[in-house]
Amino acid sequence: MSIQQQAAQLKLDSPLMASSSNEVRNQALLAIKNALITNKETVFAANQEDMTAAALSQVPAPVMKRLKFDESKLAGVCEGIDNLIALPDPLHQVQLARELDSELVLQRVTCPIGVIGVIFEARPDALVQISALCIKSGNCAILKGGSETLHTNKALFTLIYKAVTECGLPTGCMLQVEAREEISQLLSCHDSIDLLIPRGSNAFVQYIMNNTKIPVMGHADGICHVYADKDADIEKAVRIIVDSKTQYPAVCNAAETLLIHKDLVPRLLPVLAQSFQALSVKIRGTKEIKELIDCELVGEEAFSMEYLDYIMTVTTVEDVAQAVNHINRYGSHHTDSIITENSETADIFMELVDSASVYCNCSTRFADGFRYGFGAEVGVSTGKLHARGPVGLDGLVTYKYKLKGNGHVVADYAEGRKKFHFKDL
Repeated sequence: MSIQQQAAQLKLDSPLMASSSNEVRNQALLAIKNALITNKETVFAANQEDMTAAALSQVPAPVMKRLKFDESKLAGVCEGIDNLIALPDPLHQVQLARELDSELVLQRVTCPIGVIGVIFEARPDALVQISALCIKSGNCAILKGGSETLHTNKALFTLIYKAVTECGLPTGCMLQVEAREEISQLLSCHDSIDLLIPRGSNAFVQYIMNNTKIPVMGHADGICHVYADKDADIEKAVRIIVDSKTQYPAVCNAAETLLIHKDLVPRLLPVLAQSFQALSVKIRGTKEIKELIDCELVGEEAFSMEYLDYIMTVTTVEDVAQAVNHINRYGSHHTDSIITENSETADIFMELVDSASVYCNCSTRFADGFRYGFGAEVGVSTGKLHARGPVGLDGLVTYKYKLKGNGHVVADYAEGRKKFHFKDL
């Protein structure tokens, strides 16, 4: 059966998925958790096969960390599932109730988007998180993970699919796409897929957007910034900058550019450079930075670089206004943070930086659906329509209007025999 035919089947089953009860969906999530724990050795063995192949291909160390699925990653996805189960049902929620006339009542009620296709990087834990979010939100899911974790993804999907269908969810609730060449087939399924969420490089996301009629939600580059203001606490600044860059450098919310107020540079830079050296972080600095420490000299081209590695662009700014302008010009509107003890400066930064997540005195690595209390995330949206920032359950539901009457017709109102008397219920 072709991808188009399989996607069409998911479209047919999506109303059944949408009508499933919160109890059934939660039972399915619990079944996923139990299946993963019971069969973890099978998953770990598949992951070891992927890790061995990646090592032979000389995949960079930060990316290798992303590929790994071990006890720690298993514990993380299980905790995420528990959090999702504990969250309220995002479906069937009445957002608006209004009486338009006697016995003519309008409601706006939340419902799933329908069929969501997610194309994501080689991160096995992402497959579990995305699957769980789609199930909790009542959406049918088409999943395409990175080829570097082919065996792990297959093992995980097999366990997840068996668990949820045995709990009563429709057979067309999930589909895994494995081959890269099948992506082009997915892009042609505009009659069956309601939303595509691509995760990856800017070039890849742009390719998806330019080659499909399906609505696309997501982000391209993750060019995140930390701005160390002149009123920053040095110890606090070093701690935040180091975490933003090194806690997990191969992900989209890791900081790529550091902006330092010119008055703070002499005090902060030597201390930070020492911390970076201990962690093997390479500084790529502009002329002003190069004059103070030994580093690679770079120009404006570095401001648009997403390294996903232990590398950071560092430059100076005159004030918070210049920092804001720099971020809005070169950033990807993902996540940006200011470090300062001046509340007025912090307010200016947080108001004027045009990003999905804007922070003060904390690491950019907090930009994550799990850490926001969403249970998990299907991705991060840097757009402004429908969903913005980490996309959890709220970003995977839409709404429909339900109108109940008793023989009402528009002609009565158009011709003046009746009048509306809008009353919120």
